[in-house]
Amino acid sequence: MISLELATEIYHRPLLSLVFEAQTIHRQYHQTDAVQMCTLSNIKSGRCPEDCKYCPQSARYPTGVETYPLLPLAEVISQAEEAKQHGATRFCMGAAWRNAPEGEEFERVLQMVEAVAGMGMEACVTMGMLRPEQAQRLAKAGLTAYNHNLDTSESFYPEIITTRTYRDRLETIQHVAEAGIQVCCGGIVGMGETDSDRIDLLHTLANLSPQPESVPINALSAVEGTPFGDLPAIDPLMLVRMVATARILMPKAVVRLSAGRDRLSVSDQALCFLAGANSIFSSEKLLTTANPDWQDDAEMFAKLGVKPKGFA
Repeated sequence: MISLELATEIYHRPLLSLVFEAQTIHRQYHQTDAVQMCTLSNIKSGRCPEDCKYCPQSARYPTGVETYPLLPLAEVISQAEEAKQHGATRFCMGAAWRNAPEGEEFERVLQMVEAVAGMGMEACVTMGMLRPEQAQRLAKAGLTAYNHNLDTSESFYPEIITTRTYRDRLETIQHVAEAGIQVCCGGIVGMGETDSDRIDLLHTLANLSPQPESVPINALSAVEGTPFGDLPAIDPLMLVRMVATARILMPKAVVRLSAGRDRLSVSDQALCFLAGANSIFSSEKLLTTANPDWQDDAEMFAKLGVKPKGFA
């Protein structure tokens, strides 16, 4: 167990010392100068019954987000093929459901997982809460990872979401781990939380058993129409601090620099990579919000001398 006192001490270290230690640990466990490229596809958009205050896909908020049912299998395969051509080795499929569905829709998701895995890519899905038998079926279909973020600390969580509990999220994470699927679990900064909330989030993640193999660090993408639509962008150095602390607390995890990257300069992102981030989502959109496109990322990698992980 990692103590809250230790997590707090690490988080509050002088930034340059924190980043140096994080990079030192990073080099012990990960390939240097290599960043995994992932693509996130919105396979079912909008009309979600939950009230997550950051999410434009909630049916409760007038965001004007595009809504559509589950995409056809052929379209998802086409998207995955394009992502692979651009250097992505992980294809993530997101569906705006509170609970993973039953019946025909779930069968179609299983087909998508099988198709992506059959292309030699890592397959990841996020579609709300799972029951144990659903997790087992996803594992059998070849799912690499299931994303289910904690979002924030347990104490701040009710200020963000009221339609499901922190315990609900932890139960789904447990079902995923017990099925032998990698856990992808992280959070969002910039929602009005305190340093203590950020530390509590990282402390909780670090004490999951097993630790998550994948930890997305997201900056709030404020969308007009959501309750958080007018919140200011967070200081990029806060992302650097979160990434570095995550790297030290979870040395083997892939730390994914996720939402909000469109507002980061190349220098900001370089600092995050130095702090231990070793994955990005590369595509024009991240579900419904802006994201750097393939060309932007190719130019950034060239400037930094970074190569896509898994490619020569």
